Amino acid sequence: MIGYVTLGTNNLPRAAVFYDALLGELGARRLWEFDRGIAWGTAPDEPSLAIMTPFDGQPATVGNGVMVGLQVSSRALVDKIHARALELGGSDEGPTGPRSEGFYVGYFRDPEGNKLCAYCAN
Repeated sequence: MIGYVTLGTNNLPRAAVFYDALLGELGARRLWEFDRGIAWGTAPDEPSLAIMTPFDGQPATVGNGVMVGLQVSSRALVDKIHARALELGGSDEGPTGPRSEGFYVGYFRDPEGNKLCAYCAN
């Protein structure tokens, strides 16, 4: 149902470095890019994640209550993605671990402050 998610940035080059490395761990690549943004995904017909400078020219801000969940295949990959996000300049927003039966997750913010998580449901 979701085609893509867009997060705002005030520093596109820094965001590109962060997401190239982080989403590369999940097999994603740049699907498109232009002067204001970049989108990553595994295929053009699969959901993707985009980073863009705001169209209205105002500074990008973090949405309170907004979070992007990155579904991965294993607990080990949740741990790897969470650690990689922190290595790339992200910040910890909740360590990896089980949150309920069958739901394992780790929360982090990108260098811009956007909240994401890596999770698996197994």
